[in-house]
Amino acid sequence: MTTLTRREALSLGAAAFITGILAGRTHVEAAEAGTLTIAFNVNLPSFDPTTGPSAVNPTIQAIYRSVFDQYIGQGPDLKFQPGLLTAWGWNDDKTKVWMDVREGVTWHDGSKFTPDDVVWSLERAAKQETGNPIQFIWSTANNYKVEGNRITGDVVRFEPTYFKWMAFLTGYVLPKDYYTKVGAQGFEKKPIGTGPYMVDAYEGNSFLRLKANPNYFGGKPAFDTVIFKFVPDTTSRVAEIESGSSDVTLEIPYEDFDRLKKKSGLAGVATPISDIGMIFISNVDPMLDKNVRLAANMAIDKDAIIKRLLRGYGKPLSTLEAPEYDAYDPSVKIPYDPEQAKKLLAASGYSPEKPVKFTIKTTRGFKPKDYEMIQAIVGMWRKVGIEADIEVYEIAKHYELRAAHQLGPAAFYNWGNAIGDPTTSTGFAMFGPSPHSAWKTKDVDDMLGPLWVEKDEAKRIAGWKAAIKYIAEQGYVIPLLQYAQPIVYKSSLKVTPNVSGALQPTLVSKA
Repeated sequence: MTTLTRREALSLGAAAFITGILAGRTHVEAAEAGTLTIAFNVNLPSFDPTTGPSAVNPTIQAIYRSVFDQYIGQGPDLKFQPGLLTAWGWNDDKTKVWMDVREGVTWHDGSKFTPDDVVWSLERAAKQETGNPIQFIWSTANNYKVEGNRITGDVVRFEPTYFKWMAFLTGYVLPKDYYTKVGAQGFEKKPIGTGPYMVDAYEGNSFLRLKANPNYFGGKPAFDTVIFKFVPDTTSRVAEIESGSSDVTLEIPYEDFDRLKKKSGLAGVATPISDIGMIFISNVDPMLDKNVRLAANMAIDKDAIIKRLLRGYGKPLSTLEAPEYDAYDPSVKIPYDPEQAKKLLAASGYSPEKPVKFTIKTTRGFKPKDYEMIQAIVGMWRKVGIEADIEVYEIAKHYELRAAHQLGPAAFYNWGNAIGDPTTSTGFAMFGPSPHSAWKTKDVDDMLGPLWVEKDEAKRIAGWKAAIKYIAEQGYVIPLLQYAQPIVYKSSLKVTPNVSGALQPTLVSKA
């Protein structure tokens, strides 16, 4: 084991010093010697990628995809590709599903991966008591049968995104025999998957150390060791990469990104990703007033926020659909019109002198300038007659409150939709029965309900576009922008940006 000098230890800082010892080498040697250290922006609450609130956090997928494999893979350009399934589809009348399972795969404990693992994982995900947040997708097929390496199943309710979800949130295959033997608690203590990396050490709220899986069906990854250091604070992530304590970091302020990517020994990339900055609105007072909702939308100068706070990195949006999504409609526009916002508020008895008041919740450091963005929005609101108090919370708290329908009048969130389907953006965010929605009213549900089972694809997308336009006209949500993800890394590395936003170690290599 390499021994660090006192000077090295002090320069690394306490957390980095611990990580250096764990990795068995100094930070200067790290990436070159086979260890990749990532200063990550969120903690890891759970190792089970299929249950609980963390399962629908798009950011954590970078970790989950390192340890586990998904039914269907997805490239950094969002194109679907074989995963643990090599082929899949419906029969002609879409009453049955079929899947071909990859051969020659082993779990991290050396046991054989089989089609039974796939069937068990799908059946487990479909059970309400399991706690899968996307249970109502997985429950749309059942009665699976295995013949050789082919699985067939019956369609209970046609779900057009059934296979798309297999490459998305909660779409992971877990080991039937091992999980059944050790149970949920045992799996948390020692998780195994079929992925490119195996869990080696974990310290909650501190770090996760992974070791390369030498038997990975996709080939041994570039680094023998990967360390995710959990660094939610943006200033600390900047310090991590600038000091050399970490090899890669992400989601830092754009001014730091512009500065650091020019620094000797560092490089950077900022690619538009499938993440949307938005403000959830709940159907509680004072948001039941359409004038208040529309005024809150119209008072926000999104172009100014992107230009001044995000240094031009981002695109303003008027809906929850980004240009890469299937139902994006550029004709739907929510104008920046503070004068009209004042008139709408005046019609409801509000003014800058007698403002409507509510609380808005936001994360701080989860996304670049998230808190500062909400500060700016609150300032814009104040000018037209809206007085909002800011309440800061962790992203884990957001999921907890959202699941309980307790987000309150307004709450900032970063919505990821790596499969680009309208059901996984507008659908889940706005459909009342969804556990991920904040606005829950019959008019929206009546429009969206039939679209979930529409088999005609052109008709389905047209229906979503009509619903998306209606939601914008009613001001039921406040879309803000499409993000560009800033990633800074040592110039000795090569990083392939992922449009999904998941900074997977397998997308990092030596330059």
